[in-house]
Amino acid sequence: MILVTGGAGFIGANFLLDWLKQSDEPVVNLDKLTYAGNLENLTSLQGDARHVFVRGDIGDTALVERLLSEHRPRAVLNFAAESHVDRSIQEAEDFIQTNIVGTFRLLEAVRPYWTGLAAEDKSSFRFLHVSTDEVYGSLGKGEPAFTEEHRYAPNSPYSASKASSDHLVRAYHHTYGLPVLTTNCSNNYGPFHFPEKLIPLMIVNALAGKSLPVYGDGQQIRDWLYVKDHCSAIRRVLEAGRLGEVYNVGGWNEKPNIEIVNTVCALLDELRPRMDKKSYREQITYVKDRPGHDRRYAIDARKLEHELGWKPAETFETGIRKTVQWYLDNQGWVSSVTSGSCRQWMDWQDV
Repeated sequence: MILVTGGAGFIGANFLLDWLKQSDEPVVNLDKLTYAGNLENLTSLQGDARHVFVRGDIGDTALVERLLSEHRPRAVLNFAAESHVDRSIQEAEDFIQTNIVGTFRLLEAVRPYWTGLAAEDKSSFRFLHVSTDEVYGSLGKGEPAFTEEHRYAPNSPYSASKASSDHLVRAYHHTYGLPVLTTNCSNNYGPFHFPEKLIPLMIVNALAGKSLPVYGDGQQIRDWLYVKDHCSAIRRVLEAGRLGEVYNVGGWNEKPNIEIVNTVCALLDELRPRMDKKSYREQITYVKDRPGHDRRYAIDARKLEHELGWKPAETFETGIRKTVQWYLDNQGWVSSVTSGSCRQWMDWQDV
């Protein structure tokens, strides 16, 4: 049994679906079901006894303690997080509460559970914390990609909250001996991605005939990682990662945002042409850049490759085609998730 927090969100849901395709080991899924947590992501697991869903907060120490006592997991994987930079600029407190205070309380519940395990179970237990490359700050053009030794320099309330949670996880290993692992990933994309993020927002807006808002000059560079590759990396780190270590997970796909948008438009032109036969590129609109917008992220994932033999299976070209096709094939899911909080956020952004 493993305990996964945030398993109804984008990355967490993909992880659970892939995990249960490859393993019969049961999962307890603890998710607060905020705007980005959606049980529709997990409809294929309805009636599956291997998936135990519990609605709740990682900051609810009594609940976490009860789940640990009842289910006796061999590992805790922490996906739970507030993760959207724009929202963190508008309303930072939720990010502080979930990403910092929530992680602290989760660690505080896990520590005595781990301490009380029998010797063999104690030695095999793992706490895996899923984080982001944004904790490293911004890179200039031509600078080497982020390694695990790169200095933390977060530039948004979101990245600062994740950096804080990373430091707490590290501290619990060095102070108490808790057997932790941390992964810092680059920009994920793929199925079930909430449509406030760049790629799904472009797809949803394009099909709705709306503008495709691009911040600033569109030359912000990100390293793009297909979500199922990220999930396979997490499984590998959980399986064989060295205790206390950090592993960067990247897709080796550095691309500027405007190139991403143009690629999405080209795929939609091919797969779902506009009625007037014009290109979706005509809907691109440049908008005022957001405050503190990091210019470039790039992940050096060689440590993960050299130590654990992991490489991404998808190129950006194969992954983005699968992603666009998934959104075209799952318009019901899109309609459902864009009917509530996402719609409010999009209205606030005037997109």
